[in-house]
Amino acid sequence: MPTTASEIAPSHGRLGVLIPGMGAVSTTFMAGVEAVRRKLARPIGSLTQMGAIRLGKRTDNRNPAIRDFVPLASLDDLVFGGWDIYEEDCYQAATRAEVLDQRLLDQLRDFLAAIKPMPAVFDRNFVKRLDGPNVKKAPTKRDLAEMLRADIREFKASARADRLVMIWCGSTEAFRRPGEVHASLAAFERGLKENHPDIAPSMIYAYAALSEGVPYANGAPNLTTDIGALNELSRRNSAPICGKDFKTGQTLMKTILAPGLKARMIGLSGWFSTNILGNRDGEVLDDPESFKTKEESKLSVLEHILQPEVYPDLYRNFYHKVRINYYPPRGDNKEGWDNIDIFGWLGYPMQIKIDFLCRDSILAAPIVLDLVLFLDLAQRTEALRGLGIQEWLSFYFKSPITAPGLYPEHDLFIQLMKLKNTLRHLRGEELITHLGLEYYD
Repeated sequence: MPTTASEIAPSHGRLGVLIPGMGAVSTTFMAGVEAVRRKLARPIGSLTQMGAIRLGKRTDNRNPAIRDFVPLASLDDLVFGGWDIYEEDCYQAATRAEVLDQRLLDQLRDFLAAIKPMPAVFDRNFVKRLDGPNVKKAPTKRDLAEMLRADIREFKASARADRLVMIWCGSTEAFRRPGEVHASLAAFERGLKENHPDIAPSMIYAYAALSEGVPYANGAPNLTTDIGALNELSRRNSAPICGKDFKTGQTLMKTILAPGLKARMIGLSGWFSTNILGNRDGEVLDDPESFKTKEESKLSVLEHILQPEVYPDLYRNFYHKVRINYYPPRGDNKEGWDNIDIFGWLGYPMQIKIDFLCRDSILAAPIVLDLVLFLDLAQRTEALRGLGIQEWLSFYFKSPITAPGLYPEHDLFIQLMKLKNTLRHLRGEELITHLGLEYYD
């Protein structure tokens, strides 16, 4: 049955995009948006720009573009800013990243060179393999948070932005488990004043954004908004949050293939995954503490999709190993190998092998764009902005954050159905269940 349409404020004016970490992913995203605006390229990989949504019955033939179905901000209205520990402008950063063709970057030089990073909040206890000169100094983490809040307000004024979204494109931080300092907003704010060692830079950025009423997306596997304190602040200030860890290469393949194995009741003995990459992300992940954070994110996917506790004969005790190796010659062109040992009828063994030569930032950039536009939509939507966690955006993440006690949904196809049904619900359209019995009445 159709539902009542939700109240959604129009997307008038400029939407400011603030990015902690202005490296390969963020410069590829910004350069890509500008290339699309200048009609130099197409936004391949972006659901908001390329995707359609079915409405009603299959026989109705109603398939509008998503960007026409819900009132998303226009690409022409996006303006960009951010922070980085290095002082180079975004043209220099994009050139150094060597993701995009230099001929394209040179056409966009005026646009990219005008975007210069603000001094970053940085702590080498959380990212040991990087260091840079463009870093804020202050006596306490509370002072650093206030400096970020001032940056946010100044950017909004200088860019003449009507609304803002912040999306973390920075490095993977050292592994942390939630503790008492993360449990409540009061404890977290006390920890900021006391320089608690378990408050990471990503948390300080998120706190600053949410305190200013700015939605926040976590593109890394860091412990950030998946803590009680920032969930509380998100709901209090009607600033939506989502995360974590952009679902790009190898894990994207897992969330496509594993649901197919489970659907056909094909058993799994083991899944061995290894990666080589040479960008800044690879350098950071060469540190065992940062790798532990990434490993936790990547390992959780198969357990949740395959449900070994429900299907013990097929998935009990399967072996799952993930390795990431820093290999500088490869740059941003990551290569992921998977060896998958499966078994079928009567227990007979089989194998699947995948060699995915992907471009990490090329896969991540459209995710950044979609999350920016959807988070802005969520904040303008009465039914969504006060929820805090936007689980309907799990489609974009390796390790989706959810309400406490609720397991995450990792199956890519269920995630896409959740996302599109959320959009249908917002517009008062009938939800799609794929039951289809009405065609045979």
